[in-house]
Amino acid sequence: MMSGIAFIVSAPSGTGKTTLCRMAAERFPNLRNSVSYTTRKRRPGEVNGVDYWFVDEETFAGMVERGEFLEYADVYGKRYGTSRKDLEDLLDKGVSVILEIDVQGAAKVREKLDGGVFVFILPPSLKAAEERLASRGKDTAEEIRRRLGIAAEEIRRASEYDYIVINDDLSRAFEEFSSIITAEKARSARMAGKIKELFGGLVG
Repeated sequence: MMSGIAFIVSAPSGTGKTTLCRMAAERFPNLRNSVSYTTRKRRPGEVNGVDYWFVDEETFAGMVERGEFLEYADVYGKRYGTSRKDLEDLLDKGVSVILEIDVQGAAKVREKLDGGVFVFILPPSLKAAEERLASRGKDTAEEIRRRLGIAAEEIRRASEYDYIVINDDLSRAFEEFSSIITAEKARSARMAGKIKELFGGLVG
């Protein structure tokens, strides 16, 4: 059985990253979004174990102490982390996983995980990101300014990623993102086991 692939996806706020990742999980039957652990409160409509694993500060701190996180970070005063065991269990079963994490978390994953595919989603401009954040109606003007300042710093690190997708049109950006997933699944290095299974002695 082929191992799954970890797709590490980062983007500034207001870029449409979460929408693209959810669309990808719906298109590809053997692709799931990673469920992170967080200390933030559950919002209306969110489901524990689907949107996040919601835990208290003490539980999260214990997981940090035991080294259970592949990466974790403080984001806007709350803590978020990716369970190493949860991810490895899925990959070992041949399930590919999308990890939506910021650039700091992606850098940590790059150090600890072999074979990950790193994708950066860009907005067409910071102005477009600002308009998207404002249209959501979730953040104050001050919070939007703070997020845009962070976004500028994150964009400077886009060149560290394997692929860059500019989300100026959702349909086109989704097709680009889907093409990346399809191409990575067909890489010869990933297909070596399958080729040997199919053609046996013909493979050296």
